[in-house]
Amino acid sequence: VESKGNEREKTTDAWRELPLEKRLEHALVKGITDYIEDDTEEARLAIGSPLRVIEGPLMDGMNVVGDLFGSGKMFLPQVVKSARVMKRAVAYLTPYLEAEKAKSGARKGAGKVLLATVKGDVHDIGKNIVSVVLACNGYEVIDMGVMIPKEQILDEAVRQEVDIIGLSGLITPSLEEMIDVATEMKRRNIQTPLLIGGATTSRVHTAVKIAPHLDSPVVHVNDASRAVPAASALISTERQAAFAESVAADYSKVRIQYQRDRARKKLVTLEESQARAAQLDFSNVAVPKELGIQPLDEPTIAEVRSFIDWSPFFRSWGLAGAFPRILHDAIVGVEAQKLFDDAIRVLDTWSLNPSGVEMKAIHGIFPAARTGSETITLFDLNDETHACGQFEFLRQQIDQRDGVQRSLADFIAPGQSASDFIGCFAVAVHGIDPLADAQVDQGDDYEAILIKAVGDRLAEALAEWLHQKVRRETWAYAPDEQLSNDALIKEQYQGIRPAPGYPACPDHLDKTHIWTLLNAEDTIAATLTETLAMQPASAVSGYYFAHPQSRYLGVGLIADDQVQNLAQRRGISLDSMKRWLSANLLDA
Repeated sequence: VESKGNEREKTTDAWRELPLEKRLEHALVKGITDYIEDDTEEARLAIGSPLRVIEGPLMDGMNVVGDLFGSGKMFLPQVVKSARVMKRAVAYLTPYLEAEKAKSGARKGAGKVLLATVKGDVHDIGKNIVSVVLACNGYEVIDMGVMIPKEQILDEAVRQEVDIIGLSGLITPSLEEMIDVATEMKRRNIQTPLLIGGATTSRVHTAVKIAPHLDSPVVHVNDASRAVPAASALISTERQAAFAESVAADYSKVRIQYQRDRARKKLVTLEESQARAAQLDFSNVAVPKELGIQPLDEPTIAEVRSFIDWSPFFRSWGLAGAFPRILHDAIVGVEAQKLFDDAIRVLDTWSLNPSGVEMKAIHGIFPAARTGSETITLFDLNDETHACGQFEFLRQQIDQRDGVQRSLADFIAPGQSASDFIGCFAVAVHGIDPLADAQVDQGDDYEAILIKAVGDRLAEALAEWLHQKVRRETWAYAPDEQLSNDALIKEQYQGIRPAPGYPACPDHLDKTHIWTLLNAEDTIAATLTETLAMQPASAVSGYYFAHPQSRYLGVGLIADDQVQNLAQRRGISLDSMKRWLSANLLDA
């Protein structure tokens, strides 16, 4: 995708008449790359040292960006564009810097930070944004990438003598990987401060599960704007002790409150939960028009883009608000519109020239029955008395106000032979990472992050497109369905498509069975990591339920009796099952 984010002020270039330092500041704040190399060269000639250009007017400009961002007067998309300008200026100066460094030695920046997405996790949009923001503030960032084992993270941290280690993750198994890193740091007596971030992480999890493993500071940062103040405090010799003490005191309170909250939780036994399961009517089961694995779908971007839910796209950039209202928001509306225009530009470009972007979707519908309270058995298409696999679900144990303890399994008819149907699917958008990597190589982090964010939305849109096809054509229980995209986002249709790893089914392990059933490695060329993250990262998988009363739910906390029950059903050790379900354990 060709970058067009220069933000050139076409109406007037009056700012070009400003003094040199102010021109550099203006370019950085406004994200204008058009003249940056010329102005940087002018500064180099005037100041006489490329290092002093960086440490002087360029960092002065980035400090203005940082101040505006910190005060809520600039937003992440603007900061990332500012970083693009800064990187282009530094790239221009690099040959001169190398020559100067050979004479006088390397410069010391604000500090050295190592960032990595932990083993088994392939998601990195948030990490990449944090990397850009830290670099904008003068930090040397060592970004190790994704799926990095703890040994490699710590070996590199020691070798590079970094000031901070930052860990990121999106899927729930990554929480356990972060604990493993902290445990290994303790074993190796590595005292480097640890930053924790990512969609599934939280202040509570960091305080309760990670911080107790370390004597050195551990800090959770919930967005990029928090990363710089935390890093600055952790590196400062004057402020580190007081900051670390403040965080430790806060986390101590969090742990006490956590234990109090857990003690107040009223869980019913698994046996009682099963007795209070939802009782549904299965007298009119929807018989699919087509059974078995369906032909591979490879729709065009033009077919799928209208299904995009844009609100999460803006949230990934730190802009809060529902689409399309966010475009008219008094505070973030202007930048949201610019960001949306850039996203549409990317989609338009791919629609005309896919440039390697390919969408693949596979799904199947199978005869099924609820053969156990939380077990759904799938049956052979040619012999509906012969089982060919199972999906295992969990049931709510937190005492529900209406007295019903729900499980996804409730939405399938009971029986010991085929009496109902269940579907599953997997979709993937290929070609996103190479396009993003090419932009990184060109120094354009903004375009790289934009491409990945659009790719993620396209994968979710592909899943929505496929679900509509299932309802209309394959299962065909709603052949005349005509819903707007707003209605689709609000899920105003019959049936659900819950995904392993999400609140209704927090156990990821069924992904392996979905992959086997659909032969997903071959059909959509997608794979699973050892912690069951999907590759490519722009991918979605899950189940299809068609019962008219099927709804999404949150399993929440569960007790040991259910963990033991699920471990037995899955045929794995109790310790292994607890690791997969750590976020849902009452006594963890």
